Amino acid sequence: MKILLLGAGKTGSLVAEVARERGHGVETLRSAENPGSAALTREKLAQIDVAIDFTTPHCVLNHIQACVAASKSMVVGTTGWYSEIPKIRAQVEQQGVGFVFGSNFSIGVNLFFDLVRAAAPALQHQYFPQIYERHHVHKKDAPSGTAVMMQGILEGNSESEVEITSFREGEVIGMHELVLESAADTIYLCHDAKSRRGFAEGAVSAAEWIAGRKGFYDFKDIWRKV
Repeated sequence: MKILLLGAGKTGSLVAEVARERGHGVETLRSAENPGSAALTREKLAQIDVAIDFTTPHCVLNHIQACVAASKSMVVGTTGWYSEIPKIRAQVEQQGVGFVFGSNFSIGVNLFFDLVRAAAPALQHQYFPQIYERHHVHKKDAPSGTAVMMQGILEGNSESEVEITSFREGEVIGMHELVLESAADTIYLCHDAKSRRGFAEGAVSAAEWIAGRKGFYDFKDIWRKV
């Protein structure tokens, strides 16, 4: 499979490494080489099977629209654009392409989402919820997409509002914690990423899975299948 990798940051570089280990061809397009998505021409995209995006919120929508218009499947690990999901879903379905997005492509984090979902009933029994997330100082969006997903799971299964506290410090890869506090006890659920490899492996698995498929998918709904 031929992959076009958009973004050459720390996670993107590891995605390229994992993809090559699995025998895929990878072409990397750095932000400086793609101002205003000008490099994402139909001719360029005609040469690839799947595009994987790990860039920034301010340019990802242009990348998505270019790839979808060229009928190319896409995996998007960039967050910060989710207010546009209904619009992008409609474009993907109209064009008949494959699209996978996710706030986090780590299998461990998606298992963690299941634990958060299982803990949600505590909010109906006088437990006060609080989400904390920590990331490196270079991360552009706050709160993280993963924290927002945790918030959505909890609020969707209760009538409570759940606050998120974000920290940007040093080179922290990513830590997410749910604290449930009651008068009787405190429950802690935590996922602490030790490396970015889990994100990269999940993204490449998603690219392998979406190749040849059509439809709009959230990685949290398909990770058991990839």
